[in-house]
Amino acid sequence: MTNREFLTEYVSAFTHSLVHLGVKNAVVSPGSRSTPLAYACMKQEGLKVYRQIDERSAAYFALGLAKASGAPVMLLCTSGTAAANYFPAIVEAYYARVPLIVVTADRPPELRDVGAPQAINQINLFGSHVKWSVDMPMPEQENRLDFLGRHLHRSVASAKTEPKGPVHINVPFREPLRIDFDQNYESHGEIVHFEAEHSLSSAAENFLQEILAQPKGLFVMGEMTEKLPDEFWKFIQKLQWPVLADPLSNVRTNIDPSCKELIIDSYDALLKNESFKEAMVPDMVVRVGPQPVSKPLSLYLTAIKPETYVVIDESPMLRDAQSVVTHHIQASAESLWRMPIEANPETDYRMKWAKASEIYWQVVERHCNDEKDEGVLAKLFFDELEGNDLVVGSSMPIRDVDTFFKATERDIRIFANRGANGIDGVVSTAFGVQAAGNRPTYLFIGDLSFLHDMNGLIASKMQATDLTVVIMNNDGGGIFSYLPQSQEERHFEELFGTPTGLTFGDAAKMYNAEYAAVETKEQLVEALRSEKQKQVKIIEVFTDRQENVVVHRKLWEQLNEELLKQWM
Repeated sequence: MTNREFLTEYVSAFTHSLVHLGVKNAVVSPGSRSTPLAYACMKQEGLKVYRQIDERSAAYFALGLAKASGAPVMLLCTSGTAAANYFPAIVEAYYARVPLIVVTADRPPELRDVGAPQAINQINLFGSHVKWSVDMPMPEQENRLDFLGRHLHRSVASAKTEPKGPVHINVPFREPLRIDFDQNYESHGEIVHFEAEHSLSSAAENFLQEILAQPKGLFVMGEMTEKLPDEFWKFIQKLQWPVLADPLSNVRTNIDPSCKELIIDSYDALLKNESFKEAMVPDMVVRVGPQPVSKPLSLYLTAIKPETYVVIDESPMLRDAQSVVTHHIQASAESLWRMPIEANPETDYRMKWAKASEIYWQVVERHCNDEKDEGVLAKLFFDELEGNDLVVGSSMPIRDVDTFFKATERDIRIFANRGANGIDGVVSTAFGVQAAGNRPTYLFIGDLSFLHDMNGLIASKMQATDLTVVIMNNDGGGIFSYLPQSQEERHFEELFGTPTGLTFGDAAKMYNAEYAAVETKEQLVEALRSEKQKQVKIIEVFTDRQENVVVHRKLWEQLNEELLKQWM
């Protein structure tokens, strides 16, 4: 067998094994050293290939694809700084527990550390931010393919095992890099893998049976990327606890109508009220998934330090930034829904939460009729969604979702990059989510975050898409106007406000995207409802940072007044 024949067999075995192990999507960036594997991806049956010329955007695209599909995605680039551009998305994938198979092509050993072009030290390049890293031997005839198969098996199994996350496979290639497209590949047999079951132990189930029978508890739902099954709704219906639903939990959407009063979507606002907090201290808290976005909720739980605070998580890592959790049960969320529990009666505690939430939304509706700040425009946008995926940027957009996204029976899934909470790569993530969901997708993002990843729009030139980008342009970092930094006027604008004066009409033209500029509620509704003409539509909504702060605080004042009159 010639070297070219063996190289063809090697890369064919590589992609064949990945498909056998459940990898259905690959994101490939152009480059010379990765040529053999790029060719193999294109010829591999069962593997869909997405192209993205910018490695940083490619990695975030793969992140969105894996997050929305729930399946590991292969990411392939050439050697050198191309691989280094993956790092921000890999960090996010690690902390957000998203499975990525990161494959970096490399120079052969004789070209390392001798000044060869595009040759950097790629061994353990991503350090502790990947679950496993391996530097593969050269694909040469004397190497056995079963060695390759076992390493790929370990890679995919590691990426899919809780906590899920990225793995790194570094693959050196020696020139020539061409393969034979007409050479057929016959598998020599693949490893059969049975995944571990994650269920409650009898001790954990007995403990939970006792806890969940108590009348005064809070059930907190963190981020969940998968649609919740019928068992979940039956479970909370029996539980009869207030369910504090993070917007990323997807408990606020597709809800079972019989559970509507159980879902508390206003807790972030309610927990800003001191009297409400003092009156509604629970006896126990049970949380599934990571800590929600809400800072008032985090401060509240830190202050009250519940005597019993249970976290259910498939990972051995305890996500407890406030150091208040008392019990960690390592099991899947599904094992909780499927656990048989006795139906609890309705309680005064639960009904008080529901009443307060009802008051909040009454206040919000009146507020939105009278005002037109960023939050009001955000709610107007959320109310228009139906049958869509929604990707949300960090900073103000995710907080506007927490404040203004009301629980609904409408079919919407919400995604965000909350592993490291960065504002970078969100445009590319949205394209990946859209590719996985294959339905109209909206991106809700701030102007600075959009600037960070504007080149991600090139994805629309590489494959079909259906994305509408709603940019809240308050000319700078709107979140900082709500933080303590805003109390010090000296250098605030230069260091935190960071106004750019940029608008994005010309960017839309450059990427052949449809564009609408919006300043009023009526214009926003018209832009959202008008028939989409192109693959990408950009709706730029102009708001004023100072007005946003004033109007937000007015909302909290109105809520406090109404709670005092109607609830307390």
